[in-house]
Amino acid sequence: MAKQTVEVEFGGRTLSIETGRMAKQANGSVVVRSGDTIVLVTAVASKSIKEGQDFFPLTVNYQEKAYAGGKIPGGFFKREARPSDNETLTCRLIDRPIRPLFPETFLNDTQIMATVISADKDNDPGILSMIGASAALEVSDIPFFGPIAGVKVGRVDGQFIANPTAEQLELSDMEIVVAASRDAICMVEGGAKVLSEDVLLDAIFFGHKAIQPILDAQEELKAKAGVAKREVIEPVIDVELKSKVQDLAYSGISDAVRIKSKQERHKAIATVIDETIAALSAEYEGKGKLIKGFIGDFEYELVRRNITKDGERIDGRDTKTIRPITNEVSILPRAHGSALFTRGETQALVAATLGTSYDEQRIDSLYGESKKRFLLHYNFPPFSVGETSFRLGPGRREIGHGALAERALSAVLPAHDSFPYTIRIVSDTLESNGSSSMAAVCGGSLSMMDAGIPIKAPVAGIAMGLIKEGDDIAILSDILGDEDHLGDMDFKVAGTAEGITALQMDIKITGVSRDIMKKALEQAREGRLHILGKMAETLAATRADLSTFAPRITTIFVKTDKIRDVIGTGGKNIRNITETTGVVVDIDDTGRINIASSDKAACDLAIKMIRDLTAEAEEGKLYEGTVKKIMDFGAFVEIFPGTDGLVHISELDTERVKNVSDVLKEGDKVLVKCIGIDKQGKIKLSRKEAMGAAQAE
Repeated sequence: MAKQTVEVEFGGRTLSIETGRMAKQANGSVVVRSGDTIVLVTAVASKSIKEGQDFFPLTVNYQEKAYAGGKIPGGFFKREARPSDNETLTCRLIDRPIRPLFPETFLNDTQIMATVISADKDNDPGILSMIGASAALEVSDIPFFGPIAGVKVGRVDGQFIANPTAEQLELSDMEIVVAASRDAICMVEGGAKVLSEDVLLDAIFFGHKAIQPILDAQEELKAKAGVAKREVIEPVIDVELKSKVQDLAYSGISDAVRIKSKQERHKAIATVIDETIAALSAEYEGKGKLIKGFIGDFEYELVRRNITKDGERIDGRDTKTIRPITNEVSILPRAHGSALFTRGETQALVAATLGTSYDEQRIDSLYGESKKRFLLHYNFPPFSVGETSFRLGPGRREIGHGALAERALSAVLPAHDSFPYTIRIVSDTLESNGSSSMAAVCGGSLSMMDAGIPIKAPVAGIAMGLIKEGDDIAILSDILGDEDHLGDMDFKVAGTAEGITALQMDIKITGVSRDIMKKALEQAREGRLHILGKMAETLAATRADLSTFAPRITTIFVKTDKIRDVIGTGGKNIRNITETTGVVVDIDDTGRINIASSDKAACDLAIKMIRDLTAEAEEGKLYEGTVKKIMDFGAFVEIFPGTDGLVHISELDTERVKNVSDVLKEGDKVLVKCIGIDKQGKIKLSRKEAMGAAQAE
């Protein structure tokens, strides 16, 4: 294929998509560029389906090459290795909008690889990679119902901005990513600083409008590439077998999907499947997967019909009712803050821990090193759903859910200047049947309040669902896991009583209008307020005092030219302070010093030691000093640690002194008076005047 390129203006900058120059052995390959950010995205699908394959094995990989930012990777091996959290989250952003757009019967191994090969600070490589994934599929022979495109939306001074720069994001009160096709929103992910539902809706549809030129460009590139799509062979449905399965299983599945308990419902469905397979085994040997698939179709139809036609959900609730909620706090005696949040069959144990600047996460990225002072780690052990699995660190889902909950709570954190702590939240899912990530939000809020962290307002989260059958629409509050699986849209909304702080939507169908989304967000707001009310019954406000076990941080300030005196040569002074008192001392370039300790006496001693190191002599003031050195012409007396002055021989006594050593010896404690400071900062001291001043008193 010859090189082909299209260009379009996007967010006030030129975006180009090129194919036919790099990675030409992939089924589809594009290079997407905006500014100095360049990503190479490839799409490859196997030629055939693996024997027995019954699911779509799509893999999305996103990697940032260190050379893209002119860097050498840190660490011992000096090469890119395990993906960072940001790379994992970007994989999810690319995966979620494209996964539903492949034919249901296309089950070939498919891999999307996005590689950042050049990066500036103003053009997000994640957005370019999302566009590149769609474009690579478009120019390939892989069947794909695209194109789609993504855009990041910010808002500064009330004005929406497509693909804001890093500087604009610092001023923005929102940061959301919108992925969409020509006619439909596919995915929304992001956070806001407590904004209304209407503002978020306006942002989503602003983003949808902004990506339209990118869709045009992809279609133009596809036409230029001229690659025909491979044929997808539609499977022949065994109508006779399906009819027999329906006769045997339909009634049992109809009863099973009305069982309220998740475990009992799944057990009943499994029993129907086993009995049906057994009944047909003689006539249809080896057709177990096909039979199970037919029963899954019946379950899908029944659950959706019960909801849209009869208003009956799986567990018997109406569309707006929230499952029973119970909250407990302070259940872990040594954790700084803790909460056990239970909603229906979903439960999260959440703990909050306070630390110092030494506990901040150091992040090494393409754009240099940064620090992170708020961390939320979400865990989803297999026992929470009654299963077993091999555990080897957090998976993509856990990292994604943790990031969503972290975003939801970060909007209400106190300012670092007034609360200079590092905060870590850990949410362990103990039981799951619908939106454990939102349980992490609720439990996280309660645990921080229990720890005494002065958050701006409590935050709650709710998972919503949508089922659309023709003109029949049902918006579901607080969805179950099965409703998520069988529905057309799931979205999670977190926020305070005043507005939204985080939002995540995955939409599986077209035809979800602004009006439907508006109604869904309003119903989510009602649910969120209900949950906040239940949380307030347990803990209505942040505790007045920090946990007994949390470190106390005292902040003092010194002049910037005194910072070196506090640190000392090779860190000698600050090391002496920490070893003597046991406190943690953090000093920054502005002269701000945070002293952390749970022992008030140790903190007070550290402050005194710092004040002594940074104190300045004042003319006319008396000091008790230590004789450090005897000279023929006088004695040097240390009045503060590291600060000394000269007592000239003529200032030793009221009478004439012949030898300094007749009056003072090294190590003596002596009362002196500052009688002057010259232009070079040298201090003149007098024992004679100090004696007179002492007698006068």
